[in-house]
Amino acid sequence: MARRLLVIWLTRLSSDLWLRRHPVAGPFAVIARQGNSDRIFCLNAEAAGLGLARGMALADARAIWPDLITTPADSSRDAAGLEALRRLTMRYAPQVGLDGANGLVADITGVSHLFGGESELRTDLHANFTRVGFALESAIAPTKGAAWALSRHGGGIIPEGAMTAALSPLPVSALRLDSETTDALARLGLLRIADLIALPRAPLAKRFGPDLLRRLDQALGQLPEAVAAPVEAPTFSARLSLPEPIGLVSDVMAGLDRLLLVVCNKLAQAQMGARRMRFELNRVDRRVIRLEIGLARPMRDALRISALFARQVEGVDSGFGIDRLRLEAYVAEPLAPEQIGNREAQARDALADLISRLGNRLGFEHILRAHPQDSPLPENSFRLIPAVRQDASHWPAQSHLRRPVTIFPPEPLQQVSGHPPARFFWRGVQLTTLRAHGPERITPDWWNTPPSWSMGLRDYWRIETSEGPRLWVFHTPQAPAWAVQGEFL
Repeated sequence: MARRLLVIWLTRLSSDLWLRRHPVAGPFAVIARQGNSDRIFCLNAEAAGLGLARGMALADARAIWPDLITTPADSSRDAAGLEALRRLTMRYAPQVGLDGANGLVADITGVSHLFGGESELRTDLHANFTRVGFALESAIAPTKGAAWALSRHGGGIIPEGAMTAALSPLPVSALRLDSETTDALARLGLLRIADLIALPRAPLAKRFGPDLLRRLDQALGQLPEAVAAPVEAPTFSARLSLPEPIGLVSDVMAGLDRLLLVVCNKLAQAQMGARRMRFELNRVDRRVIRLEIGLARPMRDALRISALFARQVEGVDSGFGIDRLRLEAYVAEPLAPEQIGNREAQARDALADLISRLGNRLGFEHILRAHPQDSPLPENSFRLIPAVRQDASHWPAQSHLRRPVTIFPPEPLQQVSGHPPARFFWRGVQLTTLRAHGPERITPDWWNTPPSWSMGLRDYWRIETSEGPRLWVFHTPQAPAWAVQGEFL
């Protein structure tokens, strides 16, 4: 079967994307910074009708039309929009690839008969793109180069075996050549592709390099050109259409449980686990209710996930009924199989469930855990990080350094007698030392001294009092003073 390729050129992608979300009346242009001046990157039909063009300086454009509406170019917005249109084009071909920043290429070999023919396929394509607000040109040919050339010069269809006749009248720029080569050919009077076909190949290659002949051969089908579509990321989703609208919480949860079994099975087959899930409920009045949950660690346990959704489902307003459900794990991470009954895994899962419940109620950014840091300073020996960022780290064994259970900002001791203190007042209570262990001298890093350590080194003591409290106190030799910074069990 002869190969057939479809090339789509989105002639006003940047401006069309902006105008879909921000409709404006009148001439409009997308502006990009080039060198030391702002220039038109893309424009709508009204602006083009006034004589404005791509590459024109913004100052010159405003001289023609002072009320020109503009917005800065955004390459990430364009890329996201092009990807969405690529998925839309998969209606016409199983594999659709990107062609530069504003084009698509699709292999429609053996597909056109489903639409009644290639002409009908193009008609349907243009109708769908125009309906969603995008201007385009398209062409179908046996090669990507030929389809690309024709799409930039009116569009159409090139039958098998008619490429030379179809391409000959087109300018040499249609061969995807750089501007320097195109200008050099023009100076020699070589303006059309037919002019190149008629010349001996060796002098052309010698003067203009191999790229000229490579592009010519690709367009004419004498040199193969790969058309690669991006690898589709696996999707973990399922939907359920209901024969009758439902409204009871129990019915919604039953539907959710059915969808969870399907999605979790897909995750298991890919050895993945969900990190974020979205549950969509479509009401009969076309309103869509979206419920989302986050998970502390990758998970594919349907029962545990269902429990996290339950609280949100109870608050759903079903209106006159819900007739369609959809569930998607839109963020997933690798999750290897684990042995059933593993106690360590069970403890880890229990903690993850707790973090998930709290995070979905309070926000995961508010659920923190202590992470060890290598620092001799007590207050710098750990830092607080979001609990969902990583699993709890093992704290280094420090059997020779006994540390209190709680550490707090230093609180000065009053009426201290002795060294170490035999009696002192702390928090308004007089305490008597029963046993004292120390000192342990800690010196701050000279390159990174916290303000709280401005007094320099500290000598720490572990003090047991007759009244019960077991304290971690320190003395600063530079400015004699005592303070308590922690408490043991």
